[in-house]
Amino acid sequence: MIKLEQLSLARQLDLVFKELEEELAGLNSGTVFVQIRNNVIGKFGIRHNPLAGRNGVIAPAEGGLNPVQQSSFRTMALESLKHKRHWTHGEISYEFTVRQGIVMVDAVLESNYNMANMMIRYPRTAYSEAASES
Repeated sequence: MIKLEQLSLARQLDLVFKELEEELAGLNSGTVFVQIRNNVIGKFGIRHNPLAGRNGVIAPAEGGLNPVQQSSFRTMALESLKHKRHWTHGEISYEFTVRQGIVMVDAVLESNYNMANMMIRYPRTAYSEAASES
């Protein structure tokens, strides 16, 4: 059995999009997010407004991403990984919408760091000396 840590981040993201296919087929806008810890995707999902109100009537959003649009979305998401640099913890959000039959995607890459981890990596003397010099 293959462990998740053994899969590249790109392969993990590919699996995320495979899992979300059915849900994306019913949405024409929203935000796909993946939370990353030690370069492993943990929590992922979609934030969206499934209902839209107009003229006093609430109705479900019409349409959703067709297979070609989903493939395009997936390709853009995988391309965005090339911009992830030197961080192992964080979140990537893909805001998407369909306009004139074309899926538009904006990616936001968020790195997260933990000060407690830095205190372990840098001995007290290293940061004490730097503070006393300033």
